[in-house]
Parts: sequence; C-alpha cells; structure tokens
Amino acid sequence: MMRRFSSMNLIFVFLTLMLAPMLAQSKPVWIDVRTEAEHRQNHIDGDLLIPHASIVAQVTGQFPDKDAEINLYCRSGNRSGIAKSALERAGYTNVKNKGSIADARKARDL
Repeated sequence: MMRRFSSMNLIFVFLTLMLAPMLAQSKPVWIDVRTEAEHRQNHIDGDLLIPHASIVAQVTGQFPDKDAEINLYCRSGNRSGIAKSALERAGYTNVKNKGSIADARKARDL
C-alpha cells in the first residue's frame, strides 16, 4: 500500500530538513580558565570556570561535540592560549582565545 503525503506534510518535511542544521547548533560556550581565587574576585555571570590545567578532561565531559564553539579567556590571554592548544590537540575544531576577561566582556558588550 502506497502512502500519499499532503502538501502540508511535504512542507513540514522540507522545513524540518532545512532548519535542522540551524537548530542543532548550540550557543557559544564561554569558559574562564583562571583560578578559583581570581574568579571569586572578578567574573562574568553565567560563564563556566574551568582552570586551564584541567580544561581537556572537563570540556570533553561536558561538551562532546568537537565542533562546538568554545571561547576561552583568562587574565591576560596566556593561559587561555595554553588551554586552546590543549583542546585543539584533543580534537576540538572551533576554539577561540578571547584574551583577557576585559576582552571577553568587550566582545559581548557586557
């Protein structure tokens, strides 16, 4: 028995196929790679704190999608650069060093 699709069904299927890649994309992840003490003194609400020394273990557990957009920052950009390199060695393809916490605020108009 052959099933017939109505034009509404075809439109729904078409829109689903067209929108699926856009819906699958998640929001960019922002990670502060400084120490807990630095974070207590000054931080951006809502951003994750993952010290640079444990970045790979924690990111792979929380963000298994290796193409996720991950933005890193620290006090000056040095530790976020180290963390970026470590994540890239682990296979992450969309990691950005945003520099300092002030730079991260400026990038998002906070």
